[in-house]
Amino acid sequence: MCTLQVLLYIAIAIVLIFPFDIFYLSSRYFFLRTLWRIALPLQAITFPDFFLADILTSMAKVFSDLERSICRMVHRQVATIAWFEADSVCGSHSIAIPLVLVFPYLCRLLQCLRQYKDTKEKTTLLNALKYSTAVPVIFLSALKYHVFPHKWSSVYRPLWLLSSVINSLYSFYWDVTRDWDLSGFSRIFKFNKPSFFSNLLYGRQWIYFWVIGSNLILRCTWTYKLSAHLRHNHLTVFAVAVLEMLRRFQWIFFRVESEWNKITKSSFQLPTSEMLKEDEKLKLLASTNHDI
Repeated sequence: MCTLQVLLYIAIAIVLIFPFDIFYLSSRYFFLRTLWRIALPLQAITFPDFFLADILTSMAKVFSDLERSICRMVHRQVATIAWFEADSVCGSHSIAIPLVLVFPYLCRLLQCLRQYKDTKEKTTLLNALKYSTAVPVIFLSALKYHVFPHKWSSVYRPLWLLSSVINSLYSFYWDVTRDWDLSGFSRIFKFNKPSFFSNLLYGRQWIYFWVIGSNLILRCTWTYKLSAHLRHNHLTVFAVAVLEMLRRFQWIFFRVESEWNKITKSSFQLPTSEMLKEDEKLKLLASTNHDI
């Protein structure tokens, strides 16, 4: 069993780096280049860079399971009785798990700082602050396995709850107002700058109300951890992972739509100087007397 899992990981790696022009060579190399740019954001950040990095932040369960699997394979504790004894090395209290989970958020935070360096836009700093709110959530959650139960209940659990609520609400607010630019739906999400809301309503409005409400609910799925019965239920954990996949797919759909609206608006909108010239021409034509 251990050999089969190792071969599976090796096969995936080989397919990704396969140098011959099969299995979508250009797409595979573009994916690997983007991963490299995410890990080392030393250049200007492009749309694929932060788009893929945002997707990676939703893969907490995947990275956690991957870390556990690799750890158990390295220690030859797969499909043996030692699996249950491996918690001393590869269990939930392993320091490697929070480090793996926080890595995509740190990459995204560094991308925001790089964007601020290039553009000097203050909104990129606010975006960086959003990703930084995930750091205490991850490490406080991991701290549960390193402190006494009474210490966790009285001190660290309230801090974890507070940080989780802040991260969820901040992320929800940013999704609606910045990533999707749906600020026109409510006064709560209103900005001084005009939004692209008028360009969105070509379809059914209820879809946008649905995506706002469902996004808020799905942002708070972490609350299942408050129940000891649910947090140790494999079906519940699996269901929450599936819901996060659906939430991220929803985010992708409306994030791409928002970006498309920005591109189409900028491409079809004439510069101000050209618009003024066109107005002057129209006035001249209107005021000219063609009677002889």
